[in-house]
Amino acid sequence: MTENAKRRITLEDLYRFEIITSAQISPDGQKVIYAVQQVNADNEKKFSNLWLAPAAGGKPRRFTSGKNKDGSPKWSPDGSQIAFISKRSSDETESPQIFLIPADGGEAQPLTRLQGEIRDFAWSPDGSQILLQFRKKDEEVLERERDPKKKELGIVARHIDRVYFKLDGEGYLPKERFHIWVVDAHDGSARQLTDSAVYDESDLSWSPDGKQVAFVSNRTPDPDFDSDRQDLFVLDVETGEQRLIPTPAGPKGFTAFSPDGKWIAYIGKEGLDQSWKNDRLWLVPADGSAAAHCLTADVDINLCGYTINDIGGAPGQAPIWAPDSQSLIFQVTRLGANTLYTICVDGSGLRAVFGDQAAVGHISQDAAGRFAACLKGTMTDPGQIWLVDLSGQQAPRCLTRLNAWLDEVNLSKVEEVWFKGSSGNDLQGWIMTPPDFDPAKKYPSILEIHGGPLTQYGWFFMHEFYFLASLDYVVYFSNPRGGQGYGEEHARAIYDGKWGTVDYEDLMCFADLMAGKPYIDTENMGVTGGSYGGYMTNWIIGHTSRFKAAVTQRSVSNLISMWGSSDFNWSFQKIFGNKAPYEDLEILWRCSPMKYIANAKTPTLVIHNLNDQRCDPEQGIQVFVALKKLGVETGLVLFPDEPHGLSRMGRTDRRITRLKAISGWFEKYLK
Repeated sequence: MTENAKRRITLEDLYRFEIITSAQISPDGQKVIYAVQQVNADNEKKFSNLWLAPAAGGKPRRFTSGKNKDGSPKWSPDGSQIAFISKRSSDETESPQIFLIPADGGEAQPLTRLQGEIRDFAWSPDGSQILLQFRKKDEEVLERERDPKKKELGIVARHIDRVYFKLDGEGYLPKERFHIWVVDAHDGSARQLTDSAVYDESDLSWSPDGKQVAFVSNRTPDPDFDSDRQDLFVLDVETGEQRLIPTPAGPKGFTAFSPDGKWIAYIGKEGLDQSWKNDRLWLVPADGSAAAHCLTADVDINLCGYTINDIGGAPGQAPIWAPDSQSLIFQVTRLGANTLYTICVDGSGLRAVFGDQAAVGHISQDAAGRFAACLKGTMTDPGQIWLVDLSGQQAPRCLTRLNAWLDEVNLSKVEEVWFKGSSGNDLQGWIMTPPDFDPAKKYPSILEIHGGPLTQYGWFFMHEFYFLASLDYVVYFSNPRGGQGYGEEHARAIYDGKWGTVDYEDLMCFADLMAGKPYIDTENMGVTGGSYGGYMTNWIIGHTSRFKAAVTQRSVSNLISMWGSSDFNWSFQKIFGNKAPYEDLEILWRCSPMKYIANAKTPTLVIHNLNDQRCDPEQGIQVFVALKKLGVETGLVLFPDEPHGLSRMGRTDRRITRLKAISGWFEKYLK
């Protein structure tokens, strides 16, 4: 099909996307099991099923069916069974459980009967047990669910005794904490190994003999007020005895025992309250006999997945050991990509293996260490399952063909550009031109600003960008200072009370670059962003009138009222001099867009989600009320029930309405 015969992308296409949410290669390297999420347009509910792809090539086949939520599939060590998490009851009070299904097909059977949340699980090396990170339901919740009258009346009151009492996407947190459990893989009997009303355990991994579990926990008296002081522990599964493995102070996670049992690898930062630092790869003897050492200390790279997109994702994960315990593979976030890297245990041999100009995630390895399977998403493809020969003898090959309907779509062309920031610093950006672009014409444009700020835009599919470009806008986006992927100096540049300084200057440098393009209508330039991108949009309208229209989404506007109202709570002060408002009001106010809102003249639409726990709705509403009071053209769109991440994971009809509001505002003022 020629480009001229293809259609443009639409809002309704959001119902068509098939999203890979997890994947794992079989121990023998012959198959890959993966979960695919879809949307039921009739009732707006998301569901997911498991699929099997042959590693040798061939058509994948559906492995589970129905409008269930089947996810997180994991092969048993002998490859005979697949465990996965699923909710197959229509009762809203029933919890998702672990199900088992034979690898050659058959009916899935529930293994667990637990009331609570299973966040992660792992087979024991011999396949006899399954390790859980599990949080029980509060007793008062169970009591309410058992009593029809109390269930109908609902919650009477919440009694809160901790600072971090809510989390975006989850709402109010239960009193129970996440702890370590093991489940018998034959009869489903469960045994709790840790317990506390104050701290959680996370990032679990089995020792190769199945006798120990490595985990991360914050055991300070009040973890909420010392959140970065996370430690590494090892637990004896039989006795429950726990011992601390000495490691440098700082946030850490993603633990992985070496196959020979001598080492524990983890990903973390050294130092407290220094979020700008790279996540690095560390090794420590499993017996705690020597200090931990960093394998990536000499390279300015950041591990894990930080590339933003709005269709699926490539989340961070633990490093994976080679079977001989001599090397590891892991993700690196760099220059707009999430790339698969490998390194030897002596720190030599660091190299990129797979994923140039892409986002790689959901990585797994076969038992022999010959092949890895992973999701690979690109600027033009939300994600497929790929097989990578780690020996390099065979070229990587794609095993799936999801979202083939995109072949019918005339996606915009994207140009990568490098330009100079305000300090002569190198910056990476991308320019997306409309389908059927004519360089002799003048086009309105939209500057998109990412959230975080410790994230990056990059080589990953963004439906929103393609949709706006399909309406004949030039869409451009970049990674100004303050984000990830370009080294610690780049990330640190706006730390310690410098939001709205060099990041703003870098964005204006990109706008200057675009204004010099002959195809840009300089009288009709727009700007939008969400979260920190919303903060920057608010900042921009208070500092310049160069943009004809703006849309600020789920934004930060007032760092004083943000303190304590976010699910991140008091910790926002860490990046602004680490002082509370009652200790230093000036720095928070100086960095708040609301201080400068009286300068605003740009017509600005405010979008916020009413269940946003990250940036409370009052942050956006303050902007709307101020602009109304100032006589600046404005509007307010509020989405009920939706969390901070509506644009990525919200209900599809609301995602469509959001994009209609954004495009309608720009249509009104830029055309």
